[in-house]
Amino acid sequence: MEGPGVAGSGAEPLVSGAAAVTVRELLQDECYFDFLSEDFDVKTYTSQSIHQAVIAEQLAKLAQGISQLDKELHLQVVARHEDLLAQATGIESLEGVLQMMQTRIGALQGAVDRIKAKIVDPYNKIVARTAQLARLQVACDLLRRIIRILYLSKRLQGQLQGGSREITKAAQSLNELVLKC
Repeated sequence: MEGPGVAGSGAEPLVSGAAAVTVRELLQDECYFDFLSEDFDVKTYTSQSIHQAVIAEQLAKLAQGISQLDKELHLQVVARHEDLLAQATGIESLEGVLQMMQTRIGALQGAVDRIKAKIVDPYNKIVARTAQLARLQVACDLLRRIIRILYLSKRLQGQLQGGSREITKAAQSLNELVLKC
């Protein structure tokens, strides 16, 4: 906690002189010192209070401190109500801006999703069709070879039935058949 006279948003002190004295007194009181430490543990503090059997006294002191803090908080709210209202109004306007930005971000995300769908779906279709076309080309090439082999085998059969004068042509057809397979 900062000391008195620390400037807030304007040149006015953040904590009044009387309030600073009250807060300083609370902070320097041994009863509240345990609560201010960084390693404060509720269980440890409670067990120590039970063992020391001063629970009622500590509860009364804590209630008094809470009462003082409530009074000081009330005084601060009364003294700064204009600033607090201005800040609350500013927060409401910021919430409006934030909500508008969230709406715009949602619309932008929707647009990105639509564009993505317009790009990804056609791309996936093109990839699938390209693979299908490659398989069709392989199948067509195999069919051309099969047709050529069938044609050569028919021609070879005709040449073999032609006798010895067609034997050279049959040898050429046989050679072509071996090369195609």
